[in-house]
Amino acid sequence: MTGLDREVARVLAADACSGCGACTLLDAGLSMELDQGQLRPRRTGPPPARVDARRFRAVCPGVHVDAARPVGSRRHATLGPVVGSWRAWATDPEIRRSGSSGGVLTALASWLTESGEAVRVVGAAAAPDPRRTMSVTITDRTSALRAAGSRYAPVATAAAPAVLAQGSAVVAKPCEASALRALSGSQGPLLMSFFCAGTPNQAATDGLVTDLGLPATAPLARLRYRGHGWPGRFVATAQDGTEVDASYHDSWGKALGPTVQWRCKICPDGVGEASDITAGDLWTSDERGYPVFSESPGVSALVARTERGADVIRRAVAAGVLVAEPVDPETVAAVQPLHRRRRATLLGRLAGARLAGRRTPRYRGFGLTRLALAEWRDTVRTARGSFSRVRAVRRSTG
Repeated sequence: MTGLDREVARVLAADACSGCGACTLLDAGLSMELDQGQLRPRRTGPPPARVDARRFRAVCPGVHVDAARPVGSRRHATLGPVVGSWRAWATDPEIRRSGSSGGVLTALASWLTESGEAVRVVGAAAAPDPRRTMSVTITDRTSALRAAGSRYAPVATAAAPAVLAQGSAVVAKPCEASALRALSGSQGPLLMSFFCAGTPNQAATDGLVTDLGLPATAPLARLRYRGHGWPGRFVATAQDGTEVDASYHDSWGKALGPTVQWRCKICPDGVGEASDITAGDLWTSDERGYPVFSESPGVSALVARTERGADVIRRAVAAGVLVAEPVDPETVAAVQPLHRRRRATLLGRLAGARLAGRRTPRYRGFGLTRLALAEWRDTVRTARGSFSRVRAVRRSTG
């Protein structure tokens, strides 16, 4: 067993793997495979002659994550580094409708490739079996549209072969963006990310399709988690034309969201801090400040993390690709209660897990202590709950 194999084994034993796939860029003998519904690295080939285990520890989000502090940015307690923030949507009506909110990442991917700013954009889309998700290479508007919309299922974008190739840009989950930033530094590919509440188990997608009335053996022609409206519906279409669907509230809220993996529940960064550009839903909120999921034209929150990202956004607006209106970061944070709450009480969750005997990643620079003290009662409740759940899991498995 190599030093890197031992490091990977420690992360897996702690259930701290996010499934990002970055470790496969360090060791070609590793590949990402579904294991109990989540992607995990497995030894499928010989290890390289030399592997720097310290490099793995510097990159793997299951070992540690440092908060990003790009030059020229100001730090927001919930959103992380901000150079600029906007209320935005794609000017192309088809892209706006196909995207999960305002279609801004799809529009940027299309523009970057068709203008020659990027040779390719690496992202994620439905696999040949649409119940599954895979990394894809976007090279034009057509392939950008095929990849439009959220995929609430396991995918390891950071494992894609072209992810660090010259001329690439990447659309990646926050954990993937963090790993790729650690690998490539500020001069690497343009990194675009999105607000992420976690990766649901693959079984949740399979089960939802079945529960809606399509047999597990029924071949699918299409599966869409969101889009074609905002927030859009979960829609699965069989090859014979039979279609079943569910609201966002029922699909994400009841079937998919509750199955997110443990590492996502202790994530310090669901907002893509390590990226150059982050997009998310700019929901309308009710009187309690919680999102309202009534159908309407999609609107994205768009956050530039770096000067590089801000420059791309400004030029996309000037080129007529996006409509973008400046918005205060507090307005964005106010309609993302899950991210605000999770970060505010994360220290309690980590403390409870550690007291129950589970190793957790190290997080630096996120201001978790200050946030916990401001919400100390909820932090204590979270710590107790985390302790009890982890102890229960450890007893049942061990």
